[in-house]
Amino acid sequence: MSDESPTETVLRFCAAWADLDVDAICDWFTDDAVYHNIPIDPVTGREAIKGMIQTFTTGVQSIEFRVRNHATNGNVVMTERVDAFVMPDKTIELPVMGTFEVTADGKISAWRDYFDLNQFMSQMAPPAS
Repeated sequence: MSDESPTETVLRFCAAWADLDVDAICDWFTDDAVYHNIPIDPVTGREAIKGMIQTFTTGVQSIEFRVRNHATNGNVVMTERVDAFVMPDKTIELPVMGTFEVTADGKISAWRDYFDLNQFMSQMAPPAS
C-alpha cells in the first residue's frame, strides 16, 4: 500500500513530465494500464503506453502539465489542466480534462484525457504565410 493519497500520486505524476524522462513517466503505470486520449484509440500495457508517449514527446524540448483544479473520489482523480509542449519554434498549450484511476500501491491503472484534437492540430500547423 502506498503512503501517498491518489491525489498526491497524480500530482507528482503530472509534475514528472517536466523531466521528459519517458521511462520514468511509464514507471507510474501498472503493467496492464489503459491510456486513452479520447480522440484517439486507447492503448493497453506499459510498453504500448510508452510508445504512445514517445510519439508526442519527440522533438519537444519541454512539457509542463499545469494543473488548475483537481477532484478526488476514492481512487479516481480528475484534473483540469493546461498541457504546454515547448518546441524549438513554438509552444502548444492545450486545455485538458484528465481522469486517473490509482491502485492502492500508488500506480496508475487507467488514464483518460479529454481534449479538442482540432485545437491541438491547429497549433501544430505551420504559420500561414
